[in-house]
Amino acid sequence: MPLLQFLAPVETYKDRIASALETLRPTTSWERTTTAGQGLDGVLIGGRGFGMAMEALCNYLGSEYGNTFALARVFAFLSGPPDYGAGQLDTRRYGEQYASKGEDADRALLPEQTPFYKDLAAVAVQAGVCVDIFAVTNEYTDLASLKFLSIESGGSLFLYTSTEDSTLPQDMYRMLSRPYVFGCVLRLRTSTEFKPGNSYGHFFPDPQYENVQHIICCDSYATYAYDFVFENNIGFSRSKSDVPTIQIAFQYSVVVPPQELSDSNSGGVSTNRTKHSLQRRLRIRTLQFGVAQNIHELYDSCDPEVVLSLLVHKVILASLEEGVREGRILLQEWLVILTAQYNDAYKLIQYDNGSSIRSQIDVAFSQCPQLQPLPRLIFALLRNPLLRFHEEGVHPDHRIYLQCLFSMLEPSSLHRAVYPVLTSYATPDKQAYPRHSLSRAALITSGSPIFFLDAFTILIVFYSSTADPTLPFPPPHDCLLRTTINKLKQERCITPKLIFIRGGHDDASIFENFLIEEQDVDGSGLTSVMGFVSFLEDTTQKVLEFMK
Repeated sequence: MPLLQFLAPVETYKDRIASALETLRPTTSWERTTTAGQGLDGVLIGGRGFGMAMEALCNYLGSEYGNTFALARVFAFLSGPPDYGAGQLDTRRYGEQYASKGEDADRALLPEQTPFYKDLAAVAVQAGVCVDIFAVTNEYTDLASLKFLSIESGGSLFLYTSTEDSTLPQDMYRMLSRPYVFGCVLRLRTSTEFKPGNSYGHFFPDPQYENVQHIICCDSYATYAYDFVFENNIGFSRSKSDVPTIQIAFQYSVVVPPQELSDSNSGGVSTNRTKHSLQRRLRIRTLQFGVAQNIHELYDSCDPEVVLSLLVHKVILASLEEGVREGRILLQEWLVILTAQYNDAYKLIQYDNGSSIRSQIDVAFSQCPQLQPLPRLIFALLRNPLLRFHEEGVHPDHRIYLQCLFSMLEPSSLHRAVYPVLTSYATPDKQAYPRHSLSRAALITSGSPIFFLDAFTILIVFYSSTADPTLPFPPPHDCLLRTTINKLKQERCITPKLIFIRGGHDDASIFENFLIEEQDVDGSGLTSVMGFVSFLEDTTQKVLEFMK
């Protein structure tokens, strides 16, 4: 059947579509495993044949790509793991890792168990199909295997633990209402002294050409990152005429409304066309950079949010290849080496008899404001579920979801997701202090009655137990605090969950768990958990050992 006959316009057939959906009967995991594949009067009971359905859909759409349509966006909804037919996933590995012979669960559950969905992503790219996966489930679904279908086709991966308080409808609306371009090709070139190393983001690498990425669908929130390596051990030329240069070429298709078409008509003749039109566009950006004359200049030009972003990409890669433990070690070693080099560069280290260090190590980067946020950011990243251990209660699907989310965020958003912004208010209409450290001490010493925490995916308004009972709770809709919240929600690529907590009345644990600078704030009692002060002391010891 031709695609245009197969598709049904929602406005015409809304009632029929709704009644068809009503015929779907939810089944439990137990029902599926006991009846999957068995037929009753010719009807298949249970069985989630997601892989088969997606493969058939991509092949079907691919036959008309370029003729009937220029981009197909597929929203795929999952309430559990595919367990029937091609692409079915064996979820027993989640339960069996405890019985495995000393295998690292954090390493065992991160790789995909089948190449099916990675291969299907290549088919989707060829067919001009972008897939967004919405998983609404609290059971192990093995997103480690499924994620490739979305991220490599330029889509997103969403995870919701339940339908009750899920932001799925709002997320869908945002994705469909914001402008996007499609059929994109991104190419990066550099001048001769250096070249791209790794590239990071939700794209499909070109199988033939280096540093060329294909992005089926792209909106203004899409973020891609690169790191670079020198071509030789000489580094950059000091010649002023020969500066490091990067050129980015971005080719894409966009649907142009009739009004825009008539405005861009070169002859000034108005057109009567009422249809939208497809345009192919090319943007080229050439950037030239100065070369730091010394290490101090290099430190002063550092952007801590961008450094954090690249570190997150690197530790995700390390976690996938070597396991979470290796990812943590990589991050800690990076900070130790940076701290040692900084102390050496600023000549802060004094030696006794030429061997033992007698001066205090500066782990706070007190002489370089641009580096000062880094220890706190790395501490927060080590405390994030992205790098917490399986035995600390981090679900493997949640870790994969965070990997996919963090790898698409621009640096300032990622900063909030890793180290949330805590603001205090004297009243719902008057801000008291724009930023606090994430500790109970900060709350107590501020004396403010209202705190607002922005952790990117979650927004929390917390009224302290000592707050004046006459303060309106929750904050009124026309106050400054609500205006701030609404602005943040509108600007975000996903819909954050909003929670109001009244100290002394409501359970405040979700808020207190964000106060990560406290020792063992989550009450887990695990030795891997340390407060920020202890972390700095530990870093000092490691720097001393490194410099011996």
